[in-house]
Amino acid sequence: MMTGVLERLSANWVYGGFMAGFVLLLLAPALTAGWPQAELCVYLVLPVYMLHQFEEHDRDRFRQFVNARIGHGLEVLTPGFVFAVNIFGVWWVAALAILAMRFVDAGWGLVAVYLVLVNAVLHIVQMIALRQPNPGVWTAIVLFLPLGAAGLAGLWPVASLTQHLVSLVLIIALHGLILARVKAGLAGSAPAA
Repeated sequence: MMTGVLERLSANWVYGGFMAGFVLLLLAPALTAGWPQAELCVYLVLPVYMLHQFEEHDRDRFRQFVNARIGHGLEVLTPGFVFAVNIFGVWWVAALAILAMRFVDAGWGLVAVYLVLVNAVLHIVQMIALRQPNPGVWTAIVLFLPLGAAGLAGLWPVASLTQHLVSLVLIIALHGLILARVKAGLAGSAPAA
């Protein structure tokens, strides 16, 4: 029974996230009243990322795109891996960054800021390298770049060099995990269905 639930969740997570993104945006004025603008930007990373994920993952577009264009027909990304990265590597990371920013030190909001900035840059680099748009590139450009720039500008004066470095290294490592999975899939996967 639990296997069936996990399969349905890993196949349909993006639709729940898309709707939750709108709810989190609607609740933003109540949840962030009195917050500095930079911290509001950090909060907005989570719902904005959920909207981006809809563009990216609706109808399994990103996984199929990567498997076809980069994996050359090999299943280098599986539905379970995509689910895990997006829930634990995006939603949880953004939520923990918000909590750390509010209860430890504002500079830790940089984790969420770099999450959107690094992702946007990678979408743009991939589009240029492959000479075609990729799933998620438009919301990365239109939403992530301005939100990330505003968050970075607001947190720059309050964040330490250590917070910048740790945040950036953490997010680059997260994206490196995805690249490592793709490389491992290229080394030993069967053609995708």
